[in-house]
Amino acid sequence: MKQQPKIIIAIDGYSSTGKSSFAKLIAERLGYIHLDSGALYRAVTLYGLRKGAIGDGKIDKDALVALLPGLEVSQSPCTCIFDENVEGLIRQMEVSRFASPVSAIAEVRNFVDDNLHRMASGGGVVMDGRDIGTTVFPNAELKIFMQADDLVRAMRRYRETSDPGVTFIDVLHSLRERDLRDSNREVSPLRKADDAIVLDNTCMTMEDEIEWLVNLLNEKYGFSL
Repeated sequence: MKQQPKIIIAIDGYSSTGKSSFAKLIAERLGYIHLDSGALYRAVTLYGLRKGAIGDGKIDKDALVALLPGLEVSQSPCTCIFDENVEGLIRQMEVSRFASPVSAIAEVRNFVDDNLHRMASGGGVVMDGRDIGTTVFPNAELKIFMQADDLVRAMRRYRETSDPGVTFIDVLHSLRERDLRDSNREVSPLRKADDAIVLDNTCMTMEDEIEWLVNLLNEKYGFSL
């Protein structure tokens, strides 16, 4: 494969639209770094749960913020807290429950953004989240906004869960609540950047999505994949 330009690709969108899977595959095909901002928020949430800053259905904001200076998170490519791979643990329902309100805390967002900028400093990055194209990297060369029907998204998330006590209705309710919180939070709400290209994958396979992207990259940048 010929050498490709080192652009930044920002992928935003709703929960369970397959942003991370799509971004990982793009990064692999391009030889880019993949960064998952949502996973870093989940890592902060998991750490807060472990340290007691989150519990009993509540978040102690001051306690959580006080933990941040001593916390190390990374993606290489798995999400790690210090040297521990927590990729599986951050997908648990308890973490999912608190990830959105944790991500709405300005100090947490600054912490995650600083880490994303550090990890993306060399360029050649595919990054997914909810405010990458609007806040984290507003000057990204390519912005994609992913969406899908909420029932389809809930089924995708339900199939991922390892908790036998969680029902499809539980997942659907949690997903709809998160959509509402993410779209209405005061700090960096979820929205489509003005120059983002919409990818609705309700009825698409991953192969369909990659074909869509190949055509887009070839048209815009002359990439060959």
